[in-house]
Amino acid sequence: MNKNYLFIGVLLILGVTGCSSKAGNIGLGAGAAGAAYEYSNKRALEQLDKDYREGKITKDEYDRRRREIEGRSIVY
Repeated sequence: MNKNYLFIGVLLILGVTGCSSKAGNIGLGAGAAGAAYEYSNKRALEQLDKDYREGKITKDEYDRRRREIEGRSIVY
């Protein structure tokens, strides 16, 4: 839950800063990159869930890979 508040806080700060400064431009670029990275994690979790439901991976493999994805994510 704290990760979600941190992520939202960063987005708010970037929104306030906007494109009015060089720091704002850098911040928006970093925010866009972060959003793309989180989207990639979301897709990876969806594929992982699908593989588990279809029986392609074991529960242990599912848990291990889910922890790995969650470890590199701010949101999940």
